[in-house]
Amino acid sequence: MAWSWRLEKADGRPVGMSEETFSTQADAESWLGENWRGLRVGEVDKVTLLDGETVVYGMSLHDPE
Repeated sequence: MAWSWRLEKADGRPVGMSEETFSTQADAESWLGENWRGLRVGEVDKVTLLDGETVVYGMSLHDPE
């Protein structure tokens, strides 16, 4: 399966997908570590990691309140 990130608004509305897919979970997480600030500037509030169509986990890109 290919790993990818679904990009979402705070209310869960999808706003897109990562431009690339990844062969491993570690590669996908490394990409997020390098790009999360740019995603926030682009008004992405949270991301969901997908393994193919299966949701692995989601997380906010904002600091905890």
